[in-house]
Amino acid sequence: MIRKAVLPVAGLGTRFLPASKAIPKEMITVVDKPVVQYVVEEAVAAGITEIVLVNHSLKKAIEDHFDVHYELEAELEKKNKTALLEVVRGIVPAGVRVISVRQGRPLGLGHAVLCAREVIGDAPFAVLLPDVLVDAEGVTGGNDLSRMLQAFEAHQAAQIMVQQVPMSRVDQYGVVSLGGPAPAAGQSVPMTGVVEKPKPADAPSDLSVVGRYVLPARIFELLASTAPGAGNEIQLTDAIAALIQEQSVEAYRMLGATYDCGSKIGYLEATLRYGLRHPELGAPFRDLINNL
Repeated sequence: MIRKAVLPVAGLGTRFLPASKAIPKEMITVVDKPVVQYVVEEAVAAGITEIVLVNHSLKKAIEDHFDVHYELEAELEKKNKTALLEVVRGIVPAGVRVISVRQGRPLGLGHAVLCAREVIGDAPFAVLLPDVLVDAEGVTGGNDLSRMLQAFEAHQAAQIMVQQVPMSRVDQYGVVSLGGPAPAAGQSVPMTGVVEKPKPADAPSDLSVVGRYVLPARIFELLASTAPGAGNEIQLTDAIAALIQEQSVEAYRMLGATYDCGSKIGYLEATLRYGLRHPELGAPFRDLINNL
């Protein structure tokens, strides 16, 4: 079983300036939790027990969030704030380990994943982009990531999560090409290629990469030999394209919804969606919206 996941959190978050000038974009809250905590919870719900944060020295707040805060816990215990104490202690569930490694230079997503090589070792692993929320509301039988892990085990093929987007927006994403019809939601089909941010006229499909991957350890060797691509960065997409030439790689079409919390409008949509169904704040939040 796949138990390890890499979260590349070293990026500077320029799309979210000025909010991300002093606060890591991954620590900006959706309702009452940082975005990165939702992503870790998604991984844990899928059976991941080891989270590898690929971080930057200026973003220590992310590591601190997943560390023990003894003084805060002692104060909450002293004041008999049991519910809050349980919330704080539950940020990292029992049996889950969070490890941090550094990406010294901003050389791209592919380089960030490569920085986790020594911790991951020779086992297959998941990659979750920490500013992308994948919402499992209404999805039964496990979240999308858990289905991807199952598909990897069953097919022995890397899994790339995709969703359909308007052709006018394909130049914002990695886009996959397929050997046949597009998969139904919750299903995987073989890919024949993937390109980073193609022009709409050149796009091989309207299926964009969402920000969830399940990859074999072979990807590390391919990343190590991948030349800088788009933006003069080492692109994970380019290494996946090379992997396709060697072994089966599949596009998994998501069942849930996704919100790009690295963009301001995506963040606002996520806040609305998660806020409206919050167990304590949902009803008054809906009243507030109606009043506005």
